[in-house]
Amino acid sequence: MSPDELVYLGILAASIPVGFLFRYLSPPVKQGAALLLGLIISIATCGLHTLHSLLTVLGTWLIIKINWRSSPALSLGWTFLYLLFFRLVTWFGLPQPTPFANAIQLLLTLKMVSLANEIQSYHLEKKKEVSAFTKSPVVGGLSHEPSLYDIMSYSYCYVGIMTGPFFRYQTYADWLQQSNPLSLPGKEPCLQRLKMVPVYGALFIAVNSVFPLSYVRTDEFLEHNYFYRFFYMVAIFFVFRMRFYSAWCGAEAGCISAGLGCYPHGALSKPGGGPTVKYSPDPNTAVEYDFKTIQNIDCYNTDFCVKVRHGMRYWNMTVQWWLHNYIYPNTPFRAYALRAGWTMLISAYWHGLHAGYYLSFLTIPLCIAAESAMEASVRARLGPMGQNIFDWIHWFLKMRAYDYMCMGFVLLKASDTISYWSSIYFIIHIIAVVCIAVGQMMKGGKKRERRERGEGEKEDSSRL
Repeated sequence: MSPDELVYLGILAASIPVGFLFRYLSPPVKQGAALLLGLIISIATCGLHTLHSLLTVLGTWLIIKINWRSSPALSLGWTFLYLLFFRLVTWFGLPQPTPFANAIQLLLTLKMVSLANEIQSYHLEKKKEVSAFTKSPVVGGLSHEPSLYDIMSYSYCYVGIMTGPFFRYQTYADWLQQSNPLSLPGKEPCLQRLKMVPVYGALFIAVNSVFPLSYVRTDEFLEHNYFYRFFYMVAIFFVFRMRFYSAWCGAEAGCISAGLGCYPHGALSKPGGGPTVKYSPDPNTAVEYDFKTIQNIDCYNTDFCVKVRHGMRYWNMTVQWWLHNYIYPNTPFRAYALRAGWTMLISAYWHGLHAGYYLSFLTIPLCIAAESAMEASVRARLGPMGQNIFDWIHWFLKMRAYDYMCMGFVLLKASDTISYWSSIYFIIHIIAVVCIAVGQMMKGGKKRERRERGEGEKEDSSRL
């Protein structure tokens, strides 16, 4: 493990026992202590680069104060433009930010855009309440506009400050105002989330030592046979998954120990978004709680769901919620594949400027179009047994598609990514294009059959 990874590991490990201590604090003390600890982590790991995140927060606060109506669009433009400056600071003679500063900046971007949307919703609902003389039916809306201190506290809250998960301001506010944090579940769900982390960590270290990513960039790698080169991406994506499974399960445990994102099961919470229905528990029935709001990874479904589009739902789930609610609805296209492509383009930009991100993320819409075409033209015509076989083949190809796209994500450079993809003859791109072509041909054949059947029926009726 690299020194940076050891620092991440240390922060994650320390956040779990610290979280249990925060349950004993009153709301004002909890808010101040979480802010102080977050600032200590930020300054200790980022130094002067903490100014980047501070400027982002102050800029967003100013936008909201000046024009709350347009703040969602303006905050998105501000934070994403600042991301560009942040990544190109060396062009201006400024020092390169640390990886820790980058991690904080990424999560802060999500928080600031979400905050602007929440505050806009708060003002709009207040206006409706005044005009209609009724209480707003919106679930999870703010009760008041956050002050600058509240925004700073939310932005630098130590929980998930560098590793996530993303959570809305309302989730943070609910955490501060928990009436009896010590009565909420903590130890058992925390251990449940951590139980597989040693396994994931051991597999990450073991497989990474046998299949190092750096070997892909060597001339010797290209001398191996096709099947070895093809299998290598399977191993690389396995290492990639084990690394993030370990990190995100640990980050979720840090939230659970603090009680962040704990809501009654009946609130039907969504990762990132929180409760979706107003829930009034029966006073005579024991309330069950869950931490769905801060769930960032579903390891089982990531590996075993069938479709490419479903695979995205179970990976980095809180960020997927952010993209689905703040980016996807505002795409300038109507077709699902194009809307997904636009969303993936924004996601790639959020991750960074490396060409590998764009090559990988923009392959996803192609794969979605391919699986949609085959489902409509082939699977729909099969019986139960045929559909079961189709789904197993579909799952296998889905995993290989993610193996393939992962290579761009980790190799980063366009030359390295294309070099690897060309070494396996762009197999996933070719399969996707063939599937789309087959789907279109079979769709055309189906239309022709319907037309001929309709013409035959007309002829029969005219004879009668």
